Amino acid sequence: IMLQLAASSILGLTVPHAPHAPPRCLAASRAASPVCVDDKSEVEEYFNNEGFNRWNRIYSEDGEVNAVQLDIRTGHGQTVDKILKWVDSDGRESLSDGTWCDAGCGVGSLAIPLAQRGATVVASDIAGAMASEAERRAADLGLSERASFSTSDLESLSGEYDTVSCIDVMIHYPPEKMAGMVGHLGGIAKERLILSFAPDTWYYRALKRFGELFPGPSKTTRAYLHTEEAVFKALSEAGFAPSRTEMTGTNFYFSRLIEAVRQ
Repeated sequence: IMLQLAASSILGLTVPHAPHAPPRCLAASRAASPVCVDDKSEVEEYFNNEGFNRWNRIYSEDGEVNAVQLDIRTGHGQTVDKILKWVDSDGRESLSDGTWCDAGCGVGSLAIPLAQRGATVVASDIAGAMASEAERRAADLGLSERASFSTSDLESLSGEYDTVSCIDVMIHYPPEKMAGMVGHLGGIAKERLILSFAPDTWYYRALKRFGELFPGPSKTTRAYLHTEEAVFKALSEAGFAPSRTEMTGTNFYFSRLIEAVRQ
């Protein structure tokens, strides 16, 4: 996942998607009234406005970015490349014979190369601006018949797909909502789930706390870390077992990638 640790708090970086859940109320201080947090609304608003402009540049090879954003672009690209290597090692025939749901697709960084390899991809994002940009990019490459894009949160997704992917999204789900997210995605995946998340380790927790000391003016979302044990447990409860894993780490991007198959 695009872990917005020090970079995110300083530069206002964020990543797509958030849970469909009631606002969570946090105590701002012992004396103050609770502050309610609606992650989904914050992310949706952000990515339909300033966040779209920022992340569209980051996800564009020719987009003008600063050094931190370039580092995040590189890390995200490495995660996508690792998934595509898994796909290529499995053979194009298995890809073209099945269906693929890419949940939280952003501007199509994964959905488009999958369609180029022959997959039938149904992709969605919580932000209409992101899904529309992905649709435009796919159309420019003549892939409209292979890839479709829509605006949807994760909990509204339905149907059945051979593979369901959800990349750089779990960072917007608080730990108490993560298992429900995995369970819902597992409910629409017939064979395989591919997920990534920001791992909860002492080092990443320290980096996150350091970044929170320098809040950026446009920072509008929270970054949540998850332990591998908790994610593996959620996968097991959904009926899936990990089959391949990878780790991507650059200066400002940290992501644990997991492929899990139905048991």
